[in-house]
Amino acid sequence: MDPTSGPGPGPSQPDGPSNSSAGKSRSPAATPPLSRYESQKRRDWNTFLQYLKNHKPPLTLSRCSGAHVIEFLKYLDQFGKTKVHVTGCPYFGHPNPPAPCACPLRQAWGSLDALIGRLRAAFEENGGQPESNPFGARAVRIYLREVKDSQAKARGVPYEKKKRKRTSAATTTVEDTPADDGDAGDGGEDGETGGINSTGEVDPVTSTV
Repeated sequence: MDPTSGPGPGPSQPDGPSNSSAGKSRSPAATPPLSRYESQKRRDWNTFLQYLKNHKPPLTLSRCSGAHVIEFLKYLDQFGKTKVHVTGCPYFGHPNPPAPCACPLRQAWGSLDALIGRLRAAFEENGGQPESNPFGARAVRIYLREVKDSQAKARGVPYEKKKRKRTSAATTTVEDTPADDGDAGDGGEDGETGGINSTGEVDPVTSTV
């Protein structure tokens, strides 16, 4: 036998580890965890879909209008934690009432405004067209403005114009900033809205629209 010729399988042995490495490099990368905003947006969206399913009569997303969105916001008021004084209450317009009263608890305007922002984005991310987005309807914007004004008067908490200068430009942005947006449990640092839990469950509701 020629000493320069070796067995056939010999040269192919080193190929094994490199093939294994190539296989590992082709494995899918781990999905990064969602941000708090994205997680909350997903919960809000699932909750709204569940709300439509439990609606009496059932309501499809394609037939949802701004009026139905307002109905949803009013439904969430039962889970609110912000005291909103009625006109006849002696503490109407009092920012720090000295004693409790029987006025109802409501969702704070800031919580509702943030919720609508998340749902508006989720609608378009799930295939909805901007021109047919019920969360961006004029009726919804008017309703939120009315809630903002009425809560400011009832709670004696003005929503001030706060100027914030940009570091990269000489222009100034102006935004509505609540001096007090109610209890932390109502909106929370994560922007969570009372009544929307992690399982996305809501109770059935009968339409008034």
